Amino acid sequence: MARVPAAVTATVHRVRNSARTVPRALTRRHRSPRTLTAVDLAPQPRPWTRALGMLCVVLLGAWLGLLVVGNVRVPVGPMNTTMTLRPSLTGGTKINVSPLGALELRSHEAPIRLDVDVDQLDPVRSQALVDHPERLSGLQDEVARDVEHGTLDVAVRSCIAVVSGATALGLAVYRRPRRALAAGGLALTLLAASGATAFATWNPNSVLEPKFSGLLSSAPSLVGNARSIVSEFDVYQKELARLVTNVTKLYDVTSTLPAYEPDPTTIRVLHVSDIHLNPASWKIVASLVKQYSINVIVDSGDTMDHGTAAENGFLDPVADLGAPYVWVRGNHDSRVTQRYLERMKNVHVLDDGRAVTVAGVRFAGIGDPQFTPDRSVEPGGGAAEELAGARLASALRDQRAAGTPVDVAVAHEPSAARETDGDVPLVLSGHLHHEEMEVMKYGTRLRVEGSTGGSGLRAVEGKYPDPIEASVLYLDRDTRRLQAWDEIELGGLGLTTAEVSRHLPKENQPGATPTPTPSRTPSPSAP
Repeated sequence: MARVPAAVTATVHRVRNSARTVPRALTRRHRSPRTLTAVDLAPQPRPWTRALGMLCVVLLGAWLGLLVVGNVRVPVGPMNTTMTLRPSLTGGTKINVSPLGALELRSHEAPIRLDVDVDQLDPVRSQALVDHPERLSGLQDEVARDVEHGTLDVAVRSCIAVVSGATALGLAVYRRPRRALAAGGLALTLLAASGATAFATWNPNSVLEPKFSGLLSSAPSLVGNARSIVSEFDVYQKELARLVTNVTKLYDVTSTLPAYEPDPTTIRVLHVSDIHLNPASWKIVASLVKQYSINVIVDSGDTMDHGTAAENGFLDPVADLGAPYVWVRGNHDSRVTQRYLERMKNVHVLDDGRAVTVAGVRFAGIGDPQFTPDRSVEPGGGAAEELAGARLASALRDQRAAGTPVDVAVAHEPSAARETDGDVPLVLSGHLHHEEMEVMKYGTRLRVEGSTGGSGLRAVEGKYPDPIEASVLYLDRDTRRLQAWDEIELGGLGLTTAEVSRHLPKENQPGATPTPTPSRTPSPSAP
């Protein structure tokens, strides 16, 4: 048998191997019938490109979600507001007060900004504040709670809006639930990171450096003027005191009022009332004490406004007014106020009918039975005042029976003072914020003083500011009877007017018959 050449053998093996290879290739093609497309042939995107696309989808979806459902209507005090979180490169808080303009605060550094739109004043809540001004004292806490609840509400709603918007847009773009859920999760992560950044960079002092726009751009100058008023308030007080001094000097020189010149030995009583925490009052009182050579000051109450311990420092100038200070508690003065004054030198607190002799005059008085700093009216308030007046009248009768009759009684409320008719020659009160003088049925003269503090902060509640009022009472040193009185009235807040008028009781006018001692039994000759 002929031997096969090696070259032929190699060729045969190659053919056999090719035959085995072709069926296997054909078998694989049969198992995968999918044909190649243009997408299969195109180059696949890089990972960073896919991440950037996902980020764009998340940001756009989150923004759309905030636009649709991200705002919250929140009542803040008497105002209706709309709070919204917005994407921002600088962060901060923007308060829009249409149509006046806007106020921007650098409250935080984060890619989100809080927008607060002041829509309108709610007429019902605003009227409630007008009808019950005592609620103003708690308005700050109420607004703080409203803002806190509104901020929490807008944060929760914004989370839902951001996640929903990003998820919905991711599903529309990628058409795969897994990619859509990944977009929603990434949106929530970005919002949480932004919130943490805002919290970490929160600047509560931003309210001290606001940025104004629109008509509100004039606000910084207004704030500056207000600061000047505060810093120069001491000058304002001194100017008022100087005005009083100059007017009273002019009065002494060129008086055209009834010709009554009190004897130099006459006891001069300065009656003040209802100062209501006005610091300018102390300068005025000190000036009157010096100008009129006052022997004793009588304050018929409501020196404070809320009667808190924090206000006690306001009373410190009393010690340096230059005359003894006789005081009764008003309905705006608390027991805390009374105890603070009782510890001060040269101050005589009258309560429960207690009598003291100051500058040769015997005083007795009673504190107001009600403490209503919010100006509310308690049930049975009138009866309580009359009962307090009856207690004072009883104490006056006891003093007379003991041979130490009282010359002047003091009660804050006129209804309480009226109960002393017939038991004392003169009774002083306040509370009404305007001056009155009358002789009651049984001969007791009632003097109601106006507000020496110009009604305090209430000065701006009416059409015109309330005047600052006080009076100087001239008492005979021997009989301690009223001989004359000067009414002093200064223009209220922002006004620079002054008026001093002198008055004589009818019994002191020429040809008049002297008035008998007041008594519960009326006399035919009593005025």
